[in-house]
Amino acid sequence: MDEFVRSKLTEWGLSQWIEKFKEEEIGKKSLYCLRDQEINELIPRLGPRAIFKEKLTALKKDQEEAAEGTSDKGKRKMDPPDMSSKCQSPPSKQRRLHSEKILLSRMKHIMDSISHRLPKENATRLNEFLKIKIRELETDKRELVGVFGKTGAGKSSLINAIIGEEKLLPSGSVSACTSVMIKVEANVHSSKYEAEIEFMTREEWKDELWSMIQYIGDNTDQERDKDEDYHEIVEKLSALYGEEWENKSTENLMDNKYFRDIPEFHISKKKILTCETAEELSAKCVKYIRSDSKDGADKNIKRWYWPLVKCVTVRVPQNDLLQHVTLVDLPGNGDRNKSRDKMWKELVGSCSTVWIVTETNRAASEKEAWDILENASSLMGNGGECQRIHFICTKTDVIEDLDDQSAADVPVRTLRRNMELKEEIIKEFNKLKKVKKQFSDGCFKVFTVSSHEFLKKKHLEKDDTEIPKLQNFLQNLNDCHSETLNYVSGAHGILSLMQGTKTMPCQLVADKKAAVCRHLEEEIRNELDEVRKSMEEANKTFEKCLTEGVKKSKSSCEEVVGSIIHPRRQSGRGFYKTLKCVVENSGIYKPKKGKPINLNMKLSSHLTESIDEEFRKTFPNEGKSGPYHGVINKFSLGTDKLTKQNKDIELQLLFLKTEEEKLKTKLNRTIRQRKKMIYNSLTDTIEEYMKECYKKAADFRGEGTLGNMRETLMNHVHDEKYRMFERAKAVMLDELNKLKEEILQRLETTLMESMELSLRTDDYSIPDVSRELEMVKTHYHELTNSQDQ
Repeated sequence: MDEFVRSKLTEWGLSQWIEKFKEEEIGKKSLYCLRDQEINELIPRLGPRAIFKEKLTALKKDQEEAAEGTSDKGKRKMDPPDMSSKCQSPPSKQRRLHSEKILLSRMKHIMDSISHRLPKENATRLNEFLKIKIRELETDKRELVGVFGKTGAGKSSLINAIIGEEKLLPSGSVSACTSVMIKVEANVHSSKYEAEIEFMTREEWKDELWSMIQYIGDNTDQERDKDEDYHEIVEKLSALYGEEWENKSTENLMDNKYFRDIPEFHISKKKILTCETAEELSAKCVKYIRSDSKDGADKNIKRWYWPLVKCVTVRVPQNDLLQHVTLVDLPGNGDRNKSRDKMWKELVGSCSTVWIVTETNRAASEKEAWDILENASSLMGNGGECQRIHFICTKTDVIEDLDDQSAADVPVRTLRRNMELKEEIIKEFNKLKKVKKQFSDGCFKVFTVSSHEFLKKKHLEKDDTEIPKLQNFLQNLNDCHSETLNYVSGAHGILSLMQGTKTMPCQLVADKKAAVCRHLEEEIRNELDEVRKSMEEANKTFEKCLTEGVKKSKSSCEEVVGSIIHPRRQSGRGFYKTLKCVVENSGIYKPKKGKPINLNMKLSSHLTESIDEEFRKTFPNEGKSGPYHGVINKFSLGTDKLTKQNKDIELQLLFLKTEEEKLKTKLNRTIRQRKKMIYNSLTDTIEEYMKECYKKAADFRGEGTLGNMRETLMNHVHDEKYRMFERAKAVMLDELNKLKEEILQRLETTLMESMELSLRTDDYSIPDVSRELEMVKTHYHELTNSQDQ
C-alpha cells in the first residue's frame, strides 16, 4: 500500500479501512481499477462504501479532466469543428485553472473530513463554532451579465458564438421574440444540457387574463388596427389558446384542459428538460421562449406556452466561461405582467455588467438601444450594482455597396468603419446626462462584433470580430483563482485556530493572551468609532440633500402629474386606454413600442436626483475603496503587528486576521444589497402613497371616465404632497440608520466572539490537524505568490 491511498482514505474520512486496503495491497494504480464487487468486499458496511464510491468517482473524473487538459484531443465530439476551443481559456491559463479546480476539490474533501472528526457527543461551544465556520467556506459567487437589445439585433447569435454553442439559443425573425427572460449558465452537476422553466402562478395568470380581456372589450373595431397593445394581447392569447379564447370568460380560459401538458403549472413547480445536445434542447425549449413565427413555425407544436413563462434557465455542460457567470437575455423595458416585471427589476439590479446589443448599421442613431439605457439606468446604477456598460454593435460583417472587385478591401473597410462608429457612439453616450449621473466615466466601452465572421472566417480574422475580447472579459469575470484562494485562505485560518487550541497552557502564554485581548478590545472600540463617524456623516449629507429634494418635489409635483395625464399629440380616446393601464398597474405602463410611463418614478425624480451624485460616491459599484468612503475596508485590528510581538499565539492571531477579512467581505456584500433597497425606497414609498388613488381611478367606468381619472390623480397629489415626500425622506433616512446599526453590531459581536473563542478558550477535544495545516499553508503560499506574479 502506498502513501497516496493512505492519504486519500484519511482525506475522505475512511481511515478505519486503511489496514484492510493494506492487507489487500491496494496501491494508486489498483485503486483506479477497483470494481463494485471488489469495493463491496473491501468495505462491507453500506454507509462508508457509498462515501468511498462517490469520492473515487470524483477522483477519476479529476484525473480524466487533467489528462484532457494536456492533450489537444480533448474536444467535445458534439461541438462544431471550430467552436469547442472558443469557450476555453488559453492552454497555460487553462492548466492553471484546472489545477486550482482540483486543489479546490481536494481542500473541500479535507475540510469535510475534519468537520466529521469534530466530536458530535457533548459538543463544546468551540466545536459548534468551528463546524459553522467550515460550512461558511462554501460560497457560490455568480456574476450576472444582462444582455439587452431590440428584437432581431442578434442577441441569441452573440451569446451562442461567445460560449461556443452555435445551436443553443434559437434565433430567427423579430416576430418570434417574446418577453421571457433567459438565463444561460454552466451545468456543474451533470454532463447534460438542461433547461429549468419557471412559470407564473395560476393566480398571476388569471389576473393577467382578466386585464387582457378587459382591454380587448374596451377596444372598438376601428381602433384595433393601429393599437400595438391590442395586437400583442391577441398574439399572447392565440399562442396559448388558438382561436378558442374568443368570447370566453376568464374562468373558462383557466380550465385545466389548456394546461394538460404542463402539470408543473398547476403546482407552481419548475419544469426540467434534459438533453444530450444543445440543438435537441433548443428544439424542446422553443415553445416556452418564442412565439409562433408565421414564416417558420414548427407545425408539430399545437400550443405555445411562453405566455405563462417567467424565466428559463439554460445550463450548459463543461463550459469554462460560465462556471461563475450567468448571461441573462432581458427584455428592454420589463413586462406589463407584475410577476415578470418584478423578476426583471431584480435581475437588472443584480447585473454587474450590462451589454446593450444593437445592429451596426444604425447603432449610433438606434433610439431603442439608448432608451433602454436611459430608462433602466437608475435600476442598474444607484439602484443596482452595475460596474460596466458594454455597447455591442453586431453584424459588423455587413458592408453596403460591396461588389466582387471590392471584396478584398472588406477587412480594411470594416475596421475603419468600426473605429469611426466607436467614436460616434462614445460621443452619444457622453450626451446622456441622466445616465452619467449613475456611472463613472471609465465604465463605458464599445465592441463591434460579427458572430457570423467569427464562425465562418470569410473576410475577418477572429480577433477582428471582437468576440475573443468578450470571451476574455467573461473569463476574467469568472475569477476561479479568487474562489480557490478565498477557500484556502479561510481553511488556513480555521486550521490555525484548531491547532492553536492544542498548545499546552502555561502562565506566560496565558498572560500574553490576556494582554492581547485587552489590546484588541481597545482596537475594536476605536475602529468602531471610525466606522460610526463615517456612516453618520454620510447620513447627515443625505438628509441635507433630501430636504432640498422634498422642497422641489412639493413645488413641482402637480406640474409633473399634469404633463403625464395631459400629453401632447395624443387624442382623448387614445390616451384613455393608456391612462387606464397606468392606474390599473400601480402607476406604470409598459407598451410594446415606445417609452414606458412610470408616474411613481416621475414623482420621486427630484428626490432621487438630489442624492444621485452623493449616493454613487458613498456606495460605489466599481473601484476597490468600498462603501462609506472606504471605512469598512480600512477597518483593522492590527493583527500583523501583534503576531510579530506574540509568536506564542501566532496561530490564533492568524485566524483572527482571516475572520476580519471574511467579515469585511460579507459586510460589503450586505451593504451592496441593502443600498439598492434604500435607493429604491424613495420611489416605493411614493407608489405606496399613490395606491389608494390608483385603485379609485381604476374603478371608474362609462362616460367621463378619462376626466374622472385625471381629476382623481391630480386631487390626490395636491392633498398628499406635504406628507408624501416627507414620508419618503423619513423612510430612506430610517433605513440608512438601520443599516448603520446593523453593520456596527455585526462588526462588534462577530469579532468579540472570534476573539473570545480563539484567545480565551482551550479545548483539548479538538482533533490534531498539524498535518492538514502544513498542507493548506503550502497551498496558500503558492496561490498568493502566483497572484502576485
